[in-house]
Amino acid sequence: MKFLVLSDIHGREKVASWALRLADQHGVDAYLVLGDITHFGPATWASEFLSLLDRPAYAIPGNCDPPQVCSEIESQATLLHARKVMLEGETFIGLGGSNPTIFDTPFEMEEEQIESALRPLMERGAVMVLHAPPLGFNDRIPSGAHVGSEAILKLVKEYQPKAVLSGHIHEDRGIMERDGTVFMNPGAAKDGCSGLMEIDGEVRMTLLDPITD
Repeated sequence: MKFLVLSDIHGREKVASWALRLADQHGVDAYLVLGDITHFGPATWASEFLSLLDRPAYAIPGNCDPPQVCSEIESQATLLHARKVMLEGETFIGLGGSNPTIFDTPFEMEEEQIESALRPLMERGAVMVLHAPPLGFNDRIPSGAHVGSEAILKLVKEYQPKAVLSGHIHEDRGIMERDGTVFMNPGAAKDGCSGLMEIDGEVRMTLLDPITD
């Protein structure tokens, strides 16, 4: 399967139109949406956005989405928040929101809550679909500090997923590989950024050139 990976849309209406173009151009099968679909609401904007996508979508909320976004996602897409689904023999495990931030955003969880939500779902070799990154992976802010989740890092080390997709940190777009796990932050879709993930036993990740029009 090939996915167009989007994160951090933050209510930008133009994202849907260029995402459709990229989906056609790259022949993707589905979309993965990594949260912050809205910019602090309204929750209904999430379903409006997802309704514009022309292929199946699998989505989670971000820390800037009100919790009601979960039900809006379910009306138009497959909600992956705190859930596990099988797609063509691959296990996808999702969690939205984020570990605590200094901004007191609507959808934050303590590290203990993150671990409690994810651990019952975990299995080796899965694909993790997250908003918050694991600590130390695509999580560096301009000050140089790493602000990812310690709980997610702990589970990544323990279960060695095949791939970890996350957004949240707009400034640390990139692809990394460590101990057989590929990590990708596709960048903020509000800034025209996206990525591709192709998975057929092996995982291939690509960052797409930002859309500027």
